Amino acid sequence: WEYILEQYEGRLPLSIKSVLEGTTVETKNVLLTVTNTDPECYWLTNYAETLLVQVWYPMTVCTNSREQKMVIQRYLNETGDVGGLSFKLHDFGFRGVSSVESAAIGGAAHLVNFLGTDTVAALVLANEYYGEPCAGFSIPASEHSTITSWGKDMEQQAMNNMLEQYPDGLVACVSDSFDIFNACEKIW
Repeated sequence: WEYILEQYEGRLPLSIKSVLEGTTVETKNVLLTVTNTDPECYWLTNYAETLLVQVWYPMTVCTNSREQKMVIQRYLNETGDVGGLSFKLHDFGFRGVSSVESAAIGGAAHLVNFLGTDTVAALVLANEYYGEPCAGFSIPASEHSTITSWGKDMEQQAMNNMLEQYPDGLVACVSDSFDIFNACEKIW
């Protein structure tokens, strides 16, 4: 590090190239390269790559989200109306990640393809880093506790209550609190 400071005034002797953020790239293509420009710093390439490959997580979330959007769109085209496509996959992912930072990064990646989110950390990131005042929106949604509190025998009434409370617009209703197959086949 002292050598880099003395020789390069602290600038890393690396050449880093990548595709532009947000670019759709076919598989088996290089997304970024790191080239060492000083043989004395042979170790620096791996050091920098270790930090740079952290883009893998948001790229994976964004790619999966995009693929899911394409599947949803295909079936909407076959069966009905593609209107509101940007709200067809809502992000409740904050609960399933290891940190607030992970929620923000993964949630923002999801917002590239969809507008529905309950991951507030993603909205904060989109505002702070991209200047987006409101990158996504929430919708009325039940939780497992709001369905299970009615009891198994009252599951249908709990779901009906959600629809009565929010008769217009989008609503999300948890259907797997007791038996997802029963909910899909007999209640909905």
